Amino acid sequence: MKPLLSLLLIGLVLASCGTQPQEQKEEEGKKTDTKYQENWESLSAHNEAPEWFSDAKFGIYFHWGVYSVPAYSSEWYPYHMYRDGKVKDYHIKTYGPLSEFNYHDFVPMFKGSKFDAEDWAQLFMDAGAKFAGPCSQHHDGFAMWDSEVNPWNSVDKGPHKDITGLMAKAIKDRNMKFISTFHHARNLQRHGGDPDKFDTYHSHFAHVPGTATASTDKEIAKMYGNIPAGEFNEYWFAQLKEVIDQYSPDIIWFDVWLRMIPLEYRQKFAAYYLNEAKKKNQDVIIAYKQAALPKSVGVLDIEQGGKKDLSESVWLTDITLSNKSWSYIEGQTYKTPKMVVRNMIDVWSKNGVVLLNVSPTADGVINQEQRSTLKRIGEWMKKYAEAVYETRPYLIKGFGNSKVEEGKHGGQSATQKYTAKDARFLQSKDGKFLYLFVLGEPKPGSVISTKELGVHKYYPEAGIKKITLMGSDTECKWGFGDINFELTVPDAEMDDIANVFRMELN
Repeated sequence: MKPLLSLLLIGLVLASCGTQPQEQKEEEGKKTDTKYQENWESLSAHNEAPEWFSDAKFGIYFHWGVYSVPAYSSEWYPYHMYRDGKVKDYHIKTYGPLSEFNYHDFVPMFKGSKFDAEDWAQLFMDAGAKFAGPCSQHHDGFAMWDSEVNPWNSVDKGPHKDITGLMAKAIKDRNMKFISTFHHARNLQRHGGDPDKFDTYHSHFAHVPGTATASTDKEIAKMYGNIPAGEFNEYWFAQLKEVIDQYSPDIIWFDVWLRMIPLEYRQKFAAYYLNEAKKKNQDVIIAYKQAALPKSVGVLDIEQGGKKDLSESVWLTDITLSNKSWSYIEGQTYKTPKMVVRNMIDVWSKNGVVLLNVSPTADGVINQEQRSTLKRIGEWMKKYAEAVYETRPYLIKGFGNSKVEEGKHGGQSATQKYTAKDARFLQSKDGKFLYLFVLGEPKPGSVISTKELGVHKYYPEAGIKKITLMGSDTECKWGFGDINFELTVPDAEMDDIANVFRMELN
């Protein structure tokens, strides 16, 4: 009887193992030691949004490069200077005809003499960022790192400094995560030899005979993307591999044109990055736009905006501190701390993370206007850190009457105008606290009233023990009307950006 009983017990154990919940199998799949293969099924075993990313909430990067030298119009200066319009007219008037002065002639003028990686990293950290890094290569083909495959790099030319390497060290030394962004998928000239397509939108540099964009010199042709598509695809991957091998970024972020890179190269990149990260015990992120990657492989980024409602999956938005351009230009103006922080709170309430861009001058100066705004953002972030970092969305995003403005790249605008009549929620990971963010400066004695926290809707199941105004720890009066939850604003000093009420649950 004993052997039979043992066999029965073994059978029960095996049966229970075969019926484990799908969620458990998926989690175990993400922890597998199996090498990632170059296909979406294998790559989807990767945890596309690790917990540290949801905890971080806020990162900073910068558009800084050769395009910062003319400081005119935008970082798309090289695109427009070879096409009819105001930028081309300005270029010819200021620097001479295109046959004599091309985009690569700006490279020796890009000196970055005042660049200070330690100062920048500390500035970003003090602003409250938990991850930071450079735009490692924009559409213009200039690499901001010590490259062996790209002759147009910041060590061999221009500043003669390893910008990406110096920033990686300074950022990681401060226990921040490191992001490296890539926009170089757009660098290839995609005219296919057809003169009618020499200025196609999907080529950053128009092919203009008589200028450097049409040069057959191997080095010059590389910068302008005037090389065969097959060669370019290998070049695209080789540059990513260099940055992965040399700097081990925690996030690699891609701009829109990633989808124009053949599928096999996107998969080749993802497999290489994730396998290298596994060797280094890194939980890394691949950020993408639109439909360039499956959502099971990367984190979706929405440019200059965000989702309109609460999202089940974690997402990212990249936004500017400036009003006119991603790069520094003469006459640039900047958003106020109120505008930036209030819109960030809205993003967080919907399960989003914010990547804020700053724009240094060509000589490597982040000007005082940007520094002052970052300082004020940092003060606010420090004051309300408990309610921001390591928190999660609530059952609903919040309430209010702000009219949603459409974003240019999907979702809503990143410049929504919020007031004290708008509010958003976040909750602590342990579920013990609910945080109510009022996106303005409510008047003491006024009543914040909402049916969204009514007992019939989204009032916490555990109930509320007490409510305090963060920053003063002043306890607040609260209760219920016939329908609405009501909170009386205490007689205490209010923050002019946004105020947070901590709700301690039973």
